Amino acid sequence: MSGIFKNVYAGKKVMVTGHTGFKGTWLSLWLRTLGAKVTGYALPPNTEPSIFKATGLGGRINSLLGDIRDSENLERVIQETRPEIIFHLAAQPIVSLSYQYPKVTYETNIMGTINLLEAVRKTDSIRVVVVITSDKCYDNREWVYGYRENDPLGGYDPYSSSKAGTELVVKTYQKCFFDWDRSDQKRAVLASARVGNVIGGGDWAQDRIVPDAVRALAAGEPIVVRNPYAIRPWQHVLEPLSGYLWLGALLWNEGQRYASAWNFGPNDVYDLSVGSLADAIINNWGSGSWHTKRHNIESARHEANYLKLDCSKARSLLGWEPVYRNHAAVTATVEWYKEFYAGNSDLHQLTLAQIKAYAEKARQLGLAWTGEDDGDAALS
Repeated sequence: MSGIFKNVYAGKKVMVTGHTGFKGTWLSLWLRTLGAKVTGYALPPNTEPSIFKATGLGGRINSLLGDIRDSENLERVIQETRPEIIFHLAAQPIVSLSYQYPKVTYETNIMGTINLLEAVRKTDSIRVVVVITSDKCYDNREWVYGYRENDPLGGYDPYSSSKAGTELVVKTYQKCFFDWDRSDQKRAVLASARVGNVIGGGDWAQDRIVPDAVRALAAGEPIVVRNPYAIRPWQHVLEPLSGYLWLGALLWNEGQRYASAWNFGPNDVYDLSVGSLADAIINNWGSGSWHTKRHNIESARHEANYLKLDCSKARSLLGWEPVYRNHAAVTATVEWYKEFYAGNSDLHQLTLAQIKAYAEKARQLGLAWTGEDDGDAALS
């Protein structure tokens, strides 16, 4: 992957909070292929199985277990490891759990971010921080068009409002503590990334259609679909990760110019209903079926029927574009799970192979972050 992301990450100390989770594991493995010295900070995996264990990530990076809510321990780890770049993914990521544990959700998502940023303020090695939130940070009015970065923040459920709160915290710290226009401020740059429905191999979280589907298919049971008519802008996990990494590279090279909020989502062509996604999963699996089931009290709580992002800012100013088209994201996702359930003992190599294939496809498309000539202007 020579030249990818302008070689920004080679030899750099990079911290990933939430590295034991689904997206955190994929990101940590990708960073390793780029030559980064990765430190992870997170709670133990909260699912069994987990992609963290399946890929053996714990033995491949400096993996440290800790709670993002523990400000003293977090600050100690950051000051001891002295990262240069931080990707903050640690969070309570499940909407349904936010109803059961609202206090934990707010403590983790909002105060956890504050704890991180306070530690950053006290550590002079850090130059770039990218905070990952969610498309659910927007005040969703079920519009047919995508939400832009300057649209109102909000949230019906505790999870969504906690993500809106996180974005407000990031904006406040940008203005008050990381403002390059003020000589008294720390010379680090801070940005946020907002991402929607992500799919990919190794996600076993509860109340998500892909993990629910593969568990059912592996057991020879029909998939239970809660809301088959809800439309989501699905994207493979590597799509937003390429956005995070490219944003981090631009922040490293050009600083304050890119210190703002960014949406990363798929093209409109990949807006599918949950039922259509279940059909695509079954087609790739080779067998199976799905049906609906009457909601229980918890699962019947408010659930958006339509939510999408307008990513024109990232396309215009970052030169970032989605790579996968049509059902490529589902194909790659199901391939990973089929290998896992077939007993493939080397999920690490499979994951790296999918990262390599994705990067090669992006290179063929001439995307800016691959290091091709037409991307040079973005860093000039």
